[in-house]
Amino acid sequence: MDETLLSTLRGMQPELAAIRQDIHAHPEIGMEEERTSALVAAKLREYGLQVEEGIGKYGVVATLKGRLPGQRAIGLRADMDALLINEATGLPYASTHGGKMHACGHDGHTTMLLGAAKYLAQNPDFGGTVHFIFQPAEEGRGGAVAMLKDKLFERFPVDAVYGLHNEPGMPLGLFSTRPGPAMAASDRWEVTFRGTGGHGGATPHLSTDVTIVLAQFVMALQTVVSRNVAAVDSAVISVGAIEGGSFGSTNVMPSVMRIGGTARSYVPAVRDLLERRIAELAHGIAANFGCTAEPEYHRGTTALVNHAEQTSIAVAAAGALVGDGKVDSNAPPTTGGEDFAFMLEARPGAFMFMGQGAGGATSEGLHTPTYNFNDDAIPFGIGYWVSLVRQEMGAAA
Repeated sequence: MDETLLSTLRGMQPELAAIRQDIHAHPEIGMEEERTSALVAAKLREYGLQVEEGIGKYGVVATLKGRLPGQRAIGLRADMDALLINEATGLPYASTHGGKMHACGHDGHTTMLLGAAKYLAQNPDFGGTVHFIFQPAEEGRGGAVAMLKDKLFERFPVDAVYGLHNEPGMPLGLFSTRPGPAMAASDRWEVTFRGTGGHGGATPHLSTDVTIVLAQFVMALQTVVSRNVAAVDSAVISVGAIEGGSFGSTNVMPSVMRIGGTARSYVPAVRDLLERRIAELAHGIAANFGCTAEPEYHRGTTALVNHAEQTSIAVAAAGALVGDGKVDSNAPPTTGGEDFAFMLEARPGAFMFMGQGAGGATSEGLHTPTYNFNDDAIPFGIGYWVSLVRQEMGAAA
């Protein structure tokens, strides 16, 4: 364990925690991060880095060259956006923007990368170039793709790119990752069923009933993963929304009902299968009851696949910081989604999870109204980034 580095970084924690709490109090959702990105850019310039703004609308990239000889370049990425959730933490720095909050720890991610930029700017004992990438709109609003379309890696060439995410409930000081598929492709689907509707009390026999269609469809969806997806593969189909009818007129059979949900997968062929089977079941069941179906499948983030070499480097970096026994190098994959996956399609790299402790507000799950990032995790996140630069750039610890 690198106690010397962690001790130094703990000395930076109060200043950085204040930045984190300021970002937390002023959350901005994807592609609206005007204040956050301006704050990030100002801090990076204060630290003496070369900064470019407006990449993919609100993306910020800062560049730092080490004082040692070396041509290698890497990217370190953090996300900046918040979520559309009403905060219920009761914290003194709780969200001042109604209906928006940092419920996924992106305020912490941004702060930890800012801390790494400050530390490395003061201690550039490495050979090569580090690009600090601050990304907007990770939460389903296309931030990674927007930055890539704005020629992120053409303008800031890298040999590898790395990401980091906090994990509530995982003990502080622990890290985990895995080579290969680590997070799922995250897609959204919906189906609109149309029938005639009718009088549910007097003439149901004269109607085509979309409620029966929808009920049959929900049950049929359960067969896709169990009977169409190979047992050695993984997939999820879940229903998240149903609309139809009126409780003000419960004797009226609705003529239209909508249903929607999420689909998760790791393998492209399985992703294709989920899209196809949802549509086939919708059309087939609707036709059986004299109704019609209009299925839609919206592909979101692709599966996040870590590259083997960079995963090994990331594991070594975390181990150098906290000790090899506190790093899980073959963690189970998660069906959560993360748009850093698109950056990993463009360049080799790896995504790491970092424990932020258990107990109190920090043990609440991501995307919940009582979640809060643990500021005691800040030194560990900065330390991981610094250790990663040392591993990649060949500098002695």
